[in-house]
Amino acid sequence: MNPLSGKHAVVTGGARGIGAAIAEALRFAGAKVSVLGRHTSPSADVANADEVRRAFEQFGRVDILVNNAGQAQSAPFLRTDHELWRRMLAVNLDGVYHCTHAALPGMLESGWGRVVNIASTAGITGYGYVSAYCAAKHGVVGFTRALALELARKNITVNAVCPGYTETDMVEEAVANIMVKTGRSEGEARAELSSKNPQQRLVKPEEVANSVLWLCVPGSEAITGQAIAVAGGEVL
Repeated sequence: MNPLSGKHAVVTGGARGIGAAIAEALRFAGAKVSVLGRHTSPSADVANADEVRRAFEQFGRVDILVNNAGQAQSAPFLRTDHELWRRMLAVNLDGVYHCTHAALPGMLESGWGRVVNIASTAGITGYGYVSAYCAAKHGVVGFTRALALELARKNITVNAVCPGYTETDMVEEAVANIMVKTGRSEGEARAELSSKNPQQRLVKPEEVANSVLWLCVPGSEAITGQAIAVAGGEVL
């Protein structure tokens, strides 16, 4: 079965990690998938409105938008300078705005659309030393809820998927930072991150992708405005 046959999906940051798993899941379901990033063709930095606009002009109509591109950087709040603050908001929040703004007119014209924003458990709870990242991801969740209400009668759903610590390059960087700052071994650092998950493990990218796919296929039409945690029960 190809429940998404004839649909065009765009996945930002879809070249690796969670984004690559999402792109593969959507392709498997029959969608035509375009990947957008700084090292793809067409290329675009999602934080740059003009680059995003030009890329979406090449894509044509988009039926499914997965706003996955993001970055995480940690620092105590008083060491979070303006540059770090703006970088976290620009990539993680402004990028969602730019891409959604570009894709939505086509969805409204066709009378069907799915927007899935990859937020984080940091979008529905707080963590120390990532105030800028948490602020951006909370913003993504708020944006999701507001836009879902605005589009509720347009056959367009807007949802957020909020992964916990997932087996990606971003987590590998977090492990490396823990090792440098605390002197712990790689195993100890990974165990610290896994301990936050009641299942005592890291989430798999494919598990996040399956949640995204579910929000796009027929049968999920009543699900909108939700922030769905994929985190083994870490956030209830």
